[in-house]
Amino acid sequence: MARGTEGDSPIEVGSYLKGIDYPANQDQLIEQAQRNGAGSEVLEIFKNLPNEQYRNMADVMKAYGDVR
Repeated sequence: MARGTEGDSPIEVGSYLKGIDYPANQDQLIEQAQRNGAGSEVLEIFKNLPNEQYRNMADVMKAYGDVR
């Protein structure tokens, strides 16, 4: 598997969610990532996250890691 693809690092994921208010659901994560310029690969991963309430960035990163 190739490394270094868009959205690989937690720092990148965090930057796409900058400004979001928690708790946030999947739709809110996607909307914020779009506003912050996330590319299609990152948005696709967010679309595959469980549709639940995320209390904080740690919750998002755990789900993101499970989906990737």
